[in-house]
Amino acid sequence: MTDVAPESPVEDGNAKPYSVSELAFALKRTLEDAYGFVRLRGEISKVTNHANGHVYLTLKDERAAIDGVVWKGQVRGLSIRPEQGLEVIVTGKITAYPQGSRYQIVIETMEAAGMGALLAQLERLKARLAAEGLFAPERKQPLPAMPAVVGVITSPTGAVIRDILHRIRDRWPCRVIVWPVVVQGDAAAAQVAAAIRGFDALGADSAVPRPDVLIVARGGGSVEDLWAFNDEGLARAVVACAIPLISAVGHETDTTLIDFVSDRRAPTPTAAAEMATPVLAELKAAVGDLGARMHRCGGRVVEDRRARVMHAERALQRVPDLVRLAEQRFDIVSGRLGAALAKNAAAHERDLVRISSRLSPLLLQRPQAVQRQRLDAVAVRMQPAVRRGVERAAERLGALSKLYVSVDPDRPLQRGFARVARADGSLVRAGADLMSGEAVAMTFGDKVTRTAVVDGEGADPVGKPAQKAVKPKKPASSAQGDLF
Repeated sequence: MTDVAPESPVEDGNAKPYSVSELAFALKRTLEDAYGFVRLRGEISKVTNHANGHVYLTLKDERAAIDGVVWKGQVRGLSIRPEQGLEVIVTGKITAYPQGSRYQIVIETMEAAGMGALLAQLERLKARLAAEGLFAPERKQPLPAMPAVVGVITSPTGAVIRDILHRIRDRWPCRVIVWPVVVQGDAAAAQVAAAIRGFDALGADSAVPRPDVLIVARGGGSVEDLWAFNDEGLARAVVACAIPLISAVGHETDTTLIDFVSDRRAPTPTAAAEMATPVLAELKAAVGDLGARMHRCGGRVVEDRRARVMHAERALQRVPDLVRLAEQRFDIVSGRLGAALAKNAAAHERDLVRISSRLSPLLLQRPQAVQRQRLDAVAVRMQPAVRRGVERAAERLGALSKLYVSVDPDRPLQRGFARVARADGSLVRAGADLMSGEAVAMTFGDKVTRTAVVDGEGADPVGKPAQKAVKPKKPASSAQGDLF
């Protein structure tokens, strides 16, 4: 074996030239090795959400700027939404983009740089949701007056759930279903939104009854502790919920985004329980009072109706008096009826005698004679016209008969012609339409039909006249003799 010396970096006294790709990827590896983990603070500008899910942005301060990228898999894990003008602290690694000779930071985590930036982001989010109409009063649903099932979304440990259960137990006998969630930290917003959607997805035939009203509750805390309830996804889950929802997050002075989109806001969790349920004792007292008032009103109505009936009774006549008056009127009328009928019949008899003297058969015979004379005159005038019409009709009938004879399709057959038809009954109008070997039917003047085949056996070629048959010569008579 022979040793081979390494290639010298110097060729002809000059440094070895790099290719562009070699230099670009060498710089990329150097940056990634030297700055594999960087924590960077700056203001976001030029945010671009690509269709493939990646987010491209620029971080800048008063003197410099650097490009940044958040890959699709890291976007969902970000604690805040990248927006232009937001000051953030990001962590990631510095790398280079060889095709453009640019360096950039690949962002893995992102958080707001300070509370001022968080509140500014919250105000922008509130303005955007308000422009969409999510805070409109007409969108909010009324709370049920007497709920049978109350759903509570809160932490299963702590004083909040105990206060709500105790307050509901004292006021209204109903079923309370608790959906346990965490109410602080990065996972709080997602769990509360999932609980709202879970309650809303329950149907009438579910094993767990569907609540009539929901309460989202949490105790007081700092702005950072309550920040999970400023999440946009949670706010939109509240808006999409078909069940009326009460927000009871924090104390009376605490305000979160969920308070603006919920149907009602309670200053405390205990106040939310009071909003969601009525007081059974108060309802019983109200029902008793209404029953007493109804009884008193019913008694007054009965007494009023009784007084009206008694007053009307005094104004009415007694039944015997009414019957006697009717009997008296009937007797008077029935006594007059016989005389009135006889008088009416006599009057009609006089009218009939007076009119019958003027009636005679001539009154009917005279109009009949006049009508008969008119009919005879009309008949005399109509005879010539009817005769002329009959003659003209006879002339037209004769002409039509001649025309019929002239267009009779069987008339040419009497002069020796024949009518040729195909097997399907259609007429043959030209010989060229027939094919050799086709069967035809020929009808003659005596109504006899014969079949034939075009160019059948023994037929002469087309265009040549048929040769006359040569009669065989008769043998010479033996009586003639021989000339020789």
